[in-house]
Amino acid sequence: MKSLGNVHSSVTADAGTTEDAAWGVPGNTVHRWPALLAILVALGLYVTLPNHLYYGPVWLLPAVEAALFIALLVTRRMEETGYRWERYAALALIAAMNAANVGSLLLLLHSLVASTPIHGHKIVAQNLMQWSAQIWVTNVIVFALWYWELDRGGPIARCEPRHRSPDLLFPQMANPKAAEPGWTPSFFDYVFTSFTNAAAFSPTDTMPLSEWAKALFMLQAAASLVTVGLVVARIANILP
Repeated sequence: MKSLGNVHSSVTADAGTTEDAAWGVPGNTVHRWPALLAILVALGLYVTLPNHLYYGPVWLLPAVEAALFIALLVTRRMEETGYRWERYAALALIAAMNAANVGSLLLLLHSLVASTPIHGHKIVAQNLMQWSAQIWVTNVIVFALWYWELDRGGPIARCEPRHRSPDLLFPQMANPKAAEPGWTPSFFDYVFTSFTNAAAFSPTDTMPLSEWAKALFMLQAAASLVTVGLVVARIANILP
């Protein structure tokens, strides 16, 4: 989970507060447990969906996600040349979760339009709201992981004195006086960003700066809009 980008350094002591608040400072540790806990929650939401909201065997994706999760859990920080695979494994895990969630959303949409039961369950308002909520919450978690893993090269790179420019503009960066010196975003900051973008279908207090960040914001808002639209349309009897 480490990559190096453009070099940034504080030039003067007077500018230290502004630079620290906007860019963060090197840290001693990277707290992975919130992200790992979020992965477990997303996996639990996925495996409790009806079987017909999966592509392929029910056990396949959870098995792949569990293997990657264990790999991330047992790894330790190594030299720069020795743990690049760890970052690739993390990105693969997030991509697998994202693909599975989009697949479940498409299958639910198909079942609604075709008016077909899902694994013997009639699609009534209660079931629709439950399944849509599971997909929506998973959407929030998956994109929070994307933002956390990709912003400025990843969580480890953000703790280095050398890293690329930020991909997300947090309020503390726009107003350094609102943050403590050396502030850097935590995983919860990315969860909040993901939640508000999914709820409002657009950025709120945190703005995307890079092209990939803008693309992810668009994809997340579109998936969230479709998920919420399913519930509203079905309850209003717009769909069969």
